[in-house]
Amino acid sequence: MKQSIMRAAVLGSGVMGSGIAAHLANVGIQVLMLDIVPETLTDAEQQKGLTLEDSAVRNRVAATSKQLLLKQKPSPITSKKSLELITVGNFEDDMEKIADVDWVIEVVTEKLEIKKQVFKNVEKHRQKGTIISSNTSGISVEQMVEDCSDEFKKHFLGTHFFNPPRYLKLLEVIPTRYTSPEIIAFMKTFGEDVLGKGVVIAKDTPNFIANRIGTYGLLVTVREMLRGGYSVGEVDSVTGPLIGRPKSATFRTLDVVGLDTFIHVANNVYDHVEGEEQDVFEIPAFMKEMNDRGWLGSKSGKGFYQKEAGVIYELNPETLEYEERKSLSTAATELAKQEKGSHRKLKALIKAEGDRAGNFIWSITKPVLIYSAELLGEIADNIPAIDRAMKWGFGWEAGPFEIWDQIGVRISVARMQAEGLTIPNWVLHFLEDGNETFYKQENGKISYYDTGEFKKQELNKKVINLQLLKQANPVIKQNSGASLVDLGDGVALLEFHSKSNAIGLDIIQMVNYAIDEVANNYEGLVIGNQGKNFCIGANLALMLMEAQDDNFDELDMVIRGFQSMAMNIKYAVKPVVTAPFNMTLGGGAEVTLPAAAIQASSETYIGLVEFGVGLIPGGGGTKELYLKELRNLPKDVHFDLTKVANNVFEKVATAKVSTSAAEAFESGFLGAGDSVTANPDHLLHDAKEKVLGLARTGYRAPLPEKIPVVGDAGYAAMLMGAKTLRYGGYASDHDVKIAEKLAYVLSGGRMKEGTLLDEQVMLDLEREAFLSLIGEPLTQARMQHMLLKGKALRN
Repeated sequence: MKQSIMRAAVLGSGVMGSGIAAHLANVGIQVLMLDIVPETLTDAEQQKGLTLEDSAVRNRVAATSKQLLLKQKPSPITSKKSLELITVGNFEDDMEKIADVDWVIEVVTEKLEIKKQVFKNVEKHRQKGTIISSNTSGISVEQMVEDCSDEFKKHFLGTHFFNPPRYLKLLEVIPTRYTSPEIIAFMKTFGEDVLGKGVVIAKDTPNFIANRIGTYGLLVTVREMLRGGYSVGEVDSVTGPLIGRPKSATFRTLDVVGLDTFIHVANNVYDHVEGEEQDVFEIPAFMKEMNDRGWLGSKSGKGFYQKEAGVIYELNPETLEYEERKSLSTAATELAKQEKGSHRKLKALIKAEGDRAGNFIWSITKPVLIYSAELLGEIADNIPAIDRAMKWGFGWEAGPFEIWDQIGVRISVARMQAEGLTIPNWVLHFLEDGNETFYKQENGKISYYDTGEFKKQELNKKVINLQLLKQANPVIKQNSGASLVDLGDGVALLEFHSKSNAIGLDIIQMVNYAIDEVANNYEGLVIGNQGKNFCIGANLALMLMEAQDDNFDELDMVIRGFQSMAMNIKYAVKPVVTAPFNMTLGGGAEVTLPAAAIQASSETYIGLVEFGVGLIPGGGGTKELYLKELRNLPKDVHFDLTKVANNVFEKVATAKVSTSAAEAFESGFLGAGDSVTANPDHLLHDAKEKVLGLARTGYRAPLPEKIPVVGDAGYAAMLMGAKTLRYGGYASDHDVKIAEKLAYVLSGGRMKEGTLLDEQVMLDLEREAFLSLIGEPLTQARMQHMLLKGKALRN
């Protein structure tokens, strides 16, 4: 069966519907977004003389939702151009248009009868073979289509996106007993490869996987907070990054989600289960009162927290009054903070019996582990599905069974039994058989426990796990900052692993070594990693220390070394492809720009941000961005060199950072020959394929370039712009000084307009400007402030 999705229809344009439509448009799918027809006119419509029959009125609900996408933060769209792929309409006039789409997604009100009516209408208009799905968060997907035809049922399934769809990785696919296996397989692959999602196959049970366990865990946490007399702030201080959870922890997460939404999800389970499980899902009285009062969280201005005059207060659940925010600090929390890795921190807390924080973490961890084990087979077929759902949907660093492995299954089960808890029989059999962990790693492969045996974990062929790869294959060479790894098929990978992936001499040395090694023994090189960010720049602390010690000869050597490394990347005889993702700032951008090609993650935030710490790029970044801008211009078309220089000047002087890879194309950081990967887990695979593609087509290193510069006239124009901002109070004298240095570099050192310079001349200008600025006390103050406060100082 040949299945493809080029066009989709989204039925419902609320927060989720419009968010899903935006995400589909982000990956290049044309979207028809429909919603209800209004029953009354707005005042604005009446003033325009419109009637209920005008299309602008009839399409108002969907059209308004589309426009609101521009205002939402974080933005659901990767570029304003995404909106061009979304067409709006309404259920009464435009349903016949779904005959032209490949996928229909229902995102209407969470009421079974309404959904059944929608699908009845869909069946009248869809073409046979069209995939239909529901984004329900908990209603039985099978019941929705019980009255539909067999052909319809064969192509129907649940596709539960998590909000916001652009950013949250999880997509739960919920087939029914009627769904074609080919459709299930296609939607899983499509979800991973095209939508960039982490897909898990869930069973048609209340709240599916992630919301079932996540909601249970949150309510258990509330229960233990009340039972132990902890405060909202104390709970959040120990249920966030300290135990491998998001910074929003427990109650800040509830404020973001919205208490009303959370209660709806919890009630959905409460209505479908019984006994002790139902007791857990009963909403505590103080939360019901909060909901009645409209204290729903961020969207209502107050919830578990309230911000007044810049100060954040926490809710006292007993008095329902806001108090000074507290945190929980004990011997165990201090010990845990000293451990490296969230799994070690969690283990340290759990081992701290008798400690107030340790007792709390154990009290909320043990029931979630047992609950997850009890639900295995009911909500998902295997352990990895549950673990992935919690990691991808709730941002946990480890899923329940991975956590169990980390703290020790045998020892924790013994403790649970000593405390009178009932352990699922299959876990006891697992231990009786001599097993110690639910997962095993051997020869770079992961297997998981499944009904008496260990099964190989099946992954999408595009997933490359560097940790496992390095276990299976010896590292070619490494130092403290980077490792050179064999990716297979004749491609090598240079992985950064310094602190924050900051670039120092160790990374510079490894890049140069890698390029030489690849020239002799490989088809090409990928520069990428699987850290939190690709690279946040050069080692700012080290540079500041050298500058404060007046070690300018040392700094000069480092900058020359950085520039030489960048030129080695650019002129390597074998293709070098960089694979940036997330923060790719300053020196990270300077490593990325000179590559033969860039394979960027969709979520790539790239920019030359040195201006924010009183510097300009010193490793060739200004030159490479300028050249990239020139290359991106249409061929054989007259262009204004001054305009190009001004564009680059503005981006560097304002420290502009793209908000996505799509925006990086628009701002010139990406260009012809560069590509985007939707799924971050596939980034290294796609970069490797790009290297091989370049190699197969006879890659030749570029010849040295001559750079046309704007000269004196362009220099004056750029400097005038900076001084105008100064006169208007938008820039300081020091800002103008930095801008003058930047303008001097871009103008080629006050040359005649159109003069062709060797690259080395511009590199020398960059280096000289960088070194002069880093010696300035005001620049050093900016650098120090950034290191201490994590934000820019304007002085």
